[in-house]
Amino acid sequence: MTTAHGNDVAQPRTDWADFDFDTRQVHAGEYPDLNTGLRVPPIALSAGYVFDDFDDQVDRFAGRSIDPIYSRQGNPTNGVAEARLASLEGGVAAVAVSSGQAAISAALFTLAKGGDHIVSTASIYGGTRILFGRSFNRFGIDVDYVWDAEDDAEWERAIRPNTKAIYTETIPNPRNDVTDLARIAAVARRFNLPLVVDNTIGSPALIRPIEHGADIVVHSTTKFLTGHGAAVGGAIVDGGTFDWEAAESAGRAYPLITDVKPGLGSMVDRFGQGAYARAAREAVVNDIGPSLSPFNGFLLHQGMETLSLRMERHVASSLEIAAWLEQQPEVEAVDYAGLPSSPLYELAKRDYGLTAAGTGARTGSVFGVKVRGGVDGARAFVNGLRVFSRMTGIGDTRSMVIHPLTSTHATFAPEVNERLGITPGLLRLSVGLESPRDLIADLRAGLDRV
Repeated sequence: MTTAHGNDVAQPRTDWADFDFDTRQVHAGEYPDLNTGLRVPPIALSAGYVFDDFDDQVDRFAGRSIDPIYSRQGNPTNGVAEARLASLEGGVAAVAVSSGQAAISAALFTLAKGGDHIVSTASIYGGTRILFGRSFNRFGIDVDYVWDAEDDAEWERAIRPNTKAIYTETIPNPRNDVTDLARIAAVARRFNLPLVVDNTIGSPALIRPIEHGADIVVHSTTKFLTGHGAAVGGAIVDGGTFDWEAAESAGRAYPLITDVKPGLGSMVDRFGQGAYARAAREAVVNDIGPSLSPFNGFLLHQGMETLSLRMERHVASSLEIAAWLEQQPEVEAVDYAGLPSSPLYELAKRDYGLTAAGTGARTGSVFGVKVRGGVDGARAFVNGLRVFSRMTGIGDTRSMVIHPLTSTHATFAPEVNERLGITPGLLRLSVGLESPRDLIADLRAGLDRV
């Protein structure tokens, strides 16, 4: 371009597709500000958007234009975060929503309606199990669980003609019992089902589920993506990998995606690989309304700029702390797949790789530790901590601790908690960015009370 001073200057880059992860987490989704030259994409605090003319309004409402109508379905600030996350996960499009629970709900409501069925692996976040057992049940969507993902016969028994999706997590919360995504993806393909994966604890800095066979990825962006615990949010990423029309031909219909709208065609006709994301945005997020505040969207795309740097620190500290904990006499066990002592270590090493120091696999910073003495031991340990925050939440710069049996899993039947490994002495740790030496000293003070 030629500047006002007559200088020939290269145009700023806007396409970051071929750049490395660390570059894309800083730049993907940016757009040039033509008014004042703002370097950081601003917060677009507007509920609605002006139409160019009468026909532009017609085109937007008819779906012939993807320009925004109202911030319930899209906002320029959130659009930066959406484009950035889609790039980092290797997807074709993303949809930002108001929370992680909203992301899971919208992702699955796009696929299933009342009378339909979903199959999930058993070890998932307690709040998701509550969502499935309470709200999904009230909406007429059944959810069944597979306890042994390695057992083909169990998958065969669980999947029905009206099953519409398989759901799992990369690193289940709270026990860090990593899942074999490639194997579950093979099951999903065999049954013509989309695989939906919650990658909140893994984050695309550690694992990208689409590369392992997932079709849709969901996040609670409140956690590692934003990184500082100041903004609640969620997101859905469309991998663009699932053949919706082939699934329909095989007897699994997804009407929000494949039904033909007069004069427009289906979502597949209009949006190709991004059909699922567009259906989620138009037919679920727009209708139900779990829109993300643009202020929180701004904090999200700012947070992603440092994602890989933070995750390396989270993982390194977690490995050091987990290795120390399993040597302490007050500790019965440490559930952390990244430790060489873990029965899941080979899978963790295969899918997550090793740290630069080679101390273990990079399986995040949320894991379980079982202290002696059951609930009384857990109470004494938690009450003795002064650096770890006693609170719900994970993925913060600050370290946190919670007792799952009396919090996230308090409403589950005892036999369910027993099968999930939620024992009386189990604590969930989320290791933050503080000095690992200081965190170990704090944990030692807690264990002294046990």
